[in-house]
Amino acid sequence: MNPDDPLLKILACPLDKGPLHLLAPDGPNTPAGPAGPDDPEGPATAEALYNPRLRRRYPIVDGIPQLLPSSGEQVSDDEHEDLLKRMSP
Repeated sequence: MNPDDPLLKILACPLDKGPLHLLAPDGPNTPAGPAGPDDPEGPATAEALYNPRLRRRYPIVDGIPQLLPSSGEQVSDDEHEDLLKRMSP
């Protein structure tokens, strides 16, 4: 997903209906694609949408945001700090 994608302006967290922030891929997966669950770099390097208010991360799989409440995962305090650094402007 491109940071300039107009879709990002209308996507919202399914739980609090607030805006989500794009987390660009990080590490060796850039720009080839997001890391999968079997990737040695782990899902933390994958492209995702993040809600810093609830500290929930939603994966983007094959360019499609997975925005079901059950698709999101809670992140730890340490990971929250790392994700805030990765958030696209």
